[in-house]
Amino acid sequence: MISNERPPQFGRQQSQGHSHGHGQGQGYGQPKPPVQEDTLKSEKIQIERKTFVFTLKENPRGRFLRITEDVGGRRDTIIVPSTGLEEFKRLVDEMVKASAEMPEKKPE
Repeated sequence: MISNERPPQFGRQQSQGHSHGHGQGQGYGQPKPPVQEDTLKSEKIQIERKTFVFTLKENPRGRFLRITEDVGGRRDTIIVPSTGLEEFKRLVDEMVKASAEMPEKKPE
């Protein structure tokens, strides 16, 4: 699978008999052409049974951070545009601080 394609269950469905003016042949449900992506940096960490891969990439639209979580072969990915990385880091830092300051609740 090309990195910017999504599995069919996540794609948009072509409307039956309706034209939505998406250009010649570029309607819903048709795959986008592949986009060249360059990997600038990649790091992997293992936390308990989860593997996280942080990959800084760049394509013609700009830079972005792709974070992929792999748990037993099941993968989930989020993409953060580089324009939002400082804000993203600030929120993660706040969550780390809050987690360290708050005592964990013990199961009863």
